[in-house]
Amino acid sequence: MEEMPKGKLVVILAVLSLILFVFNIGSCANLYSQSSARRKEMAQRMDLEEKMIKFTKEKAAILEKLKAREKELEEEKASSQAIKKVLVQEQLVGQSIKEELEKVTKLKQALEDDLKEALANSKKAKK
Repeated sequence: MEEMPKGKLVVILAVLSLILFVFNIGSCANLYSQSSARRKEMAQRMDLEEKMIKFTKEKAAILEKLKAREKELEEEKASSQAIKKVLVQEQLVGQSIKEELEKVTKLKQALEDDLKEALANSKKAKK
């Protein structure tokens, strides 16, 4: 084999060193780019996780309010049913009183008619 002149060897090593240096710089730039993208993704994930936690808390609060409203509604329904029952009872009592009043009025009218007849008979008997 032939020996290469030292100048040619130095140039080849310099070119090789330059190529490796460029690859090294490219690799570092790529690593920096990936690192930056990773930080950005982590920031987005943390932001989304915070929003999810916030929405979960809001959901829990809304569900709690909903349960309270449902309980109030059930209490109102029960109260309404009780009031309806009382109203029906009052209507029945009122109807019963009305019927009794009609009976008493008929009896009163009958007694007045009997009294008038007895009074008329009494006047006839005196004459």
